[in-house]
Amino acid sequence: MRSSAWWPPVPEPIGRLEAIWQKRAHRGPMDAREVGELIAGQGLAGSVGRSTRRQVTIIEREVWDRAQEQLQAAIPYSARRANLMISGIRLEETRGRVLRIGEALVRIGGHTTPCERMDEACEGLQAMLAPHWGGGAFGQVIRGGTVRVGDRVEWALTAEGS
Repeated sequence: MRSSAWWPPVPEPIGRLEAIWQKRAHRGPMDAREVGELIAGQGLAGSVGRSTRRQVTIIEREVWDRAQEQLQAAIPYSARRANLMISGIRLEETRGRVLRIGEALVRIGGHTTPCERMDEACEGLQAMLAPHWGGGAFGQVIRGGTVRVGDRVEWALTAEGS
């Protein structure tokens, strides 16, 4: 008689890259792209405002949609000023995990605190996004590659991506 039951592992969720934006200048417009290039150690090619710690920013479509619904406002996704929007993957409390986006790997560095620009887009949005990593996450590109809207997004098992 077996003393414990064996349970198959719960599969990690699989998500989708919903949008890519490049920022031309500080406080400048966000340009939507269908294809982008993530560069290891740098971030999204052609986008300004990167640092060694905050190379790329990511938001969840579900969080943004919920904020719009609760605020009863149609707010463009680009108003969040993130580089990438994903769906189907939760970012909350994932610091240190590695996200595979298309060909690239991004190590999550932490949550992105929503700034006063959110209230410029819609009054109350900053406070709405503040808890539970609602402002998204920032990360470092540890393996570069081409990313395309529609690409698969999933958690990598190791930092090397296998």
